[in-house]
Amino acid sequence: MAAAQPWKRPNLVAQPYLKELNDELHDLRLDAGLPSARTIRDRIGKDAQGYWIVNHQAVLDAFQKPERPKLGHIEVIVGALAEAARRNDVDGEVDRFKDLWMQAARETIAQASVRLPTDSPASSRDDDARGLAEAFKDLLMEDIEDTDGRTAQVPPVDPDTATNADHSAAAQFNYAEESLKGLIINAAQALWHDKDALRVFLGVVRRSEGFAQMADAVEEQRPANATFYGVKSREFEVERSPARLELVKLRNLLDEHRLKRQWSFTDMENQTGISADAWIHWYTHDELPTREALVAFSHMAHLMPEDHILLLGLWDAAHDALERQERSDVMPSRVTFDEAWTMRDPAASRLWALAGVGDDGLTVYGPDLACGTAPAFVVAGPARSGRSTALVNIARSLLKAGTRVVLAAPRPSPLRELADQDGVVACFVEDDIRHDELKEALSVAFSDSPIVVVMDDAEVLGNCDARHLLQDVLQHGFDKGMALVLGGNEDELQQSPYWMDRVCRAHRGLLLSPQQWNAGDLIGVKTGHSIISSTVTPGRGWLHLGDGRLLAVTVPR
Repeated sequence: MAAAQPWKRPNLVAQPYLKELNDELHDLRLDAGLPSARTIRDRIGKDAQGYWIVNHQAVLDAFQKPERPKLGHIEVIVGALAEAARRNDVDGEVDRFKDLWMQAARETIAQASVRLPTDSPASSRDDDARGLAEAFKDLLMEDIEDTDGRTAQVPPVDPDTATNADHSAAAQFNYAEESLKGLIINAAQALWHDKDALRVFLGVVRRSEGFAQMADAVEEQRPANATFYGVKSREFEVERSPARLELVKLRNLLDEHRLKRQWSFTDMENQTGISADAWIHWYTHDELPTREALVAFSHMAHLMPEDHILLLGLWDAAHDALERQERSDVMPSRVTFDEAWTMRDPAASRLWALAGVGDDGLTVYGPDLACGTAPAFVVAGPARSGRSTALVNIARSLLKAGTRVVLAAPRPSPLRELADQDGVVACFVEDDIRHDELKEALSVAFSDSPIVVVMDDAEVLGNCDARHLLQDVLQHGFDKGMALVLGGNEDELQQSPYWMDRVCRAHRGLLLSPQQWNAGDLIGVKTGHSIISSTVTPGRGWLHLGDGRLLAVTVPR
């Protein structure tokens, strides 16, 4: 059997963005073990009718042809290769290649706009193209701003007396022609929602071979309006949705079925009754389509039951993520511990701990350490996120309920200020806890008189002398009347030693201003990108109590 070989790469020196896309694609295949085109095809799989989603020749073309491949092909090829290469974030990898594809698409449009139509003699230009130029002639500018905002004066070139350098300058700075192309692009932008009108307009543009490539580019991707041509517009950039991960998965599934059937948004409007403007808006603004639209799409595509269920399941996940964000946005800005304490259930057990106040400002939530999969709870967050405050609230609520606590704060922490409170058995402030000292502190714990160990900056104590005793608390705490509440830095806790990993198996905890997409692993729930916080907001968090629900809460102060 022949050894796997790298494929020949196309010459894309003149298209740096397309070259970057192609190079990254080849590098990803190398990381995946250089699978053959048929192997990649097999990994992508077949559609509901039993046809290959992408045939092996299309796979080869994506790697070897000196032209931009279809976006749908790139997405499924990258997804298959990223999984084979065991990339941690397959969806993130697909997004990265999609961004590269978009850059290559903009590059195609830009190059089409600055390339003079000299590939055919001027005498062969069609009358329609001349008529189009005549219609726009009055709108052409003699003074065109350059990219620094200055005005560039370009004298006319006399074809009889001009030197080669003059002709070269004219070829590079033919502003009249560039203005015409800018107007064509603006017209395509304005006609984007009316596919029939756009098709007629671009058909006229294509009658001049010099503009054909440009027409193909603007038909494939909606261009941005040009104030003057060559400037990258940012007018369509929108704030990333809090349900970005879920929306990407949903969109990929929609695109898989849409591109397979070669449906335009106009086709989707005709068959679903949902306007093309609505579909385009959902795509361009990272917004969630209505459930009714997806049901109509499913019926229109005659999806198999499993695909229909998957489509609606992704919608539910995205909808839940958006609702969580909305609940977080309306959280009360400040609640005191005393106010929150009055909201608790008087019948709560002695091992119930106050973790946060809900979005209505009237309901308090927290774990009952007397039950669950393990007698433990995790509080994770970056510096200044309110992690220590949350641990102080938990310790205070336990002390108020008559439960004794052992404190551990190897770094300066407000938790140390509770050392003199009644019910505090011991307070460890060193970066190590001796086995015999913790054993003595816990020796008075019984099932009817429990003790809870509350630790701040727990990552410092990962290899402490008492680690085996702490592990025993996690394994047998329910029987011995012991429990553990552990707080620490999100990143460092994810790389914690064995006994701390058992704390995560309690499947409950509080995330404060989470920074990583997989932060939910610490508290036993999948979170994705929907709860990632770009800034640290003290006291705002996401609580999981082991029931699969993620609650937006405010930490009392």
